[in-house]
Amino acid sequence: MTDRCEMVFLMQAEFDGELDAAQAAQFEAHRMQCPVCQAAEAELLRVSELVGPEFYRPAPDALRRRVMAQLDTLRPRAPPPGFLSRFNSWRQSTIGFGLGAACAAALTLVVLSPAEQSLMEQVIAGHVRALQPGHLEDVASTDQHTVKPWFDGRIDFAPPVKDLVAFPLRGGRLDYIDRHPVAALVYQRDKHVINLFVWPASGTAASAPQPAEHNGYNVLHWSQNGMEFWAVSDVGRDQLRDFAIGWQRSP
Repeated sequence: MTDRCEMVFLMQAEFDGELDAAQAAQFEAHRMQCPVCQAAEAELLRVSELVGPEFYRPAPDALRRRVMAQLDTLRPRAPPPGFLSRFNSWRQSTIGFGLGAACAAALTLVVLSPAEQSLMEQVIAGHVRALQPGHLEDVASTDQHTVKPWFDGRIDFAPPVKDLVAFPLRGGRLDYIDRHPVAALVYQRDKHVINLFVWPASGTAASAPQPAEHNGYNVLHWSQNGMEFWAVSDVGRDQLRDFAIGWQRSP
């Protein structure tokens, strides 16, 4: 199919969550009009369904320790002088590298694919990705009247943007969660960044902030005024709760 669409190669990258927000949005617009890329997506979905989530499991700590211990035993020792010893050392290094590569390949199979990630894992991944240099803000401004209009024409909903005294607004950007473009608002608390992901809720009922913690990051999720909110940061849980409360109470 590659001779009929050069962008079909991006289908796998998009499926694996490797495109940034702008690339993903651009490819999504292309895919909706391209039968070649639609067929590639359907093929990837069939493969994902055949494999199923039961094949993906985090590697237990005990397994990781055994693998590392086995690799330690295969590390080449300092050889005595002589050609034969150098040859034996090279051969042992090659065997160790082969086993290490095989173990690394095996461990990659137990990592959850983006299709199976929970929303919490996806927003945390979006938060971490945004912290890389040059990725935090597409529009940098402390003024909500500058940030809010920036989203016009870039997403199909108008996200609420608020100025909070205790958590100054830094700007916003377009992000990509659950294979859909979403609004990401950036706030500051001392030297800590808070990313607030916003998209339309599936229902109209409001919900109180639900706290969670994963990989050292605190997360709060709530629904309000027909929108879903996911706040992610490395600030303390109490501070993130204060942020959510301040957001909900702010006009």
